[in-house]
Amino acid sequence: MRLPFISMFMTSPFEGVQEHAEKVKECTWAFQQALECHIADKCLTFEKFRQEVIQLESEADVIKRRIRGHLPKWSMLPVDKFQLFRYLREQDSVLDSVEDALDWISYRNDPGIPKELEKDFFLLVDTIITPIEELSKMVSEARKYFRNYSEKQRNVVKNIIATIRQQEHDADTAEDAVKSKVFNLIQDPVTVFHMVRLAETIGSIADHAENAGDMMRAMIAR
Repeated sequence: MRLPFISMFMTSPFEGVQEHAEKVKECTWAFQQALECHIADKCLTFEKFRQEVIQLESEADVIKRRIRGHLPKWSMLPVDKFQLFRYLREQDSVLDSVEDALDWISYRNDPGIPKELEKDFFLLVDTIITPIEELSKMVSEARKYFRNYSEKQRNVVKNIIATIRQQEHDADTAEDAVKSKVFNLIQDPVTVFHMVRLAETIGSIADHAENAGDMMRAMIAR
């Protein structure tokens, strides 16, 4: 049973979730800079950005462990504890995919992206940034909802979730465009494998954002 009055006197775990979401957004911005650096092959700071992402991911892990470790067993939460943990797992998986993408790039010595794929990769990167920025906004609006349980506020959260779902679809379209060009324009099999795997890993960032949105939809359901 939801007890909004009692919850006023408790520290909400959503404060930590919001902090974690902001860290995810910060990490994704560093990821965007790293990818732009690598794709254009015009800078020598890709590794610097990759290490920044690693550091931010580590900081986010500290926040995640704090949320999990400081949630009293008998806390009166506005949502099911396991739903909250599943949401946090998906939000954290965004970071895992970001780090996986940069690690995958670092495994190959050849710099840059084939010229004929540059614009498509730039578009793919842009499409995964927007749903990540929406995550932080979604958590912020959900915190307001769990304070007052207003139907109007609930609809605000639902609209953000719908936006994230559409943005994930746009990311899928961009990912498919990259893979189609790779198979039709690139001859070297190693490059084909590397580019396809990179596109899929970048695309999975938006997948996890959509999954987080779905979990939030379940938490605000009545």
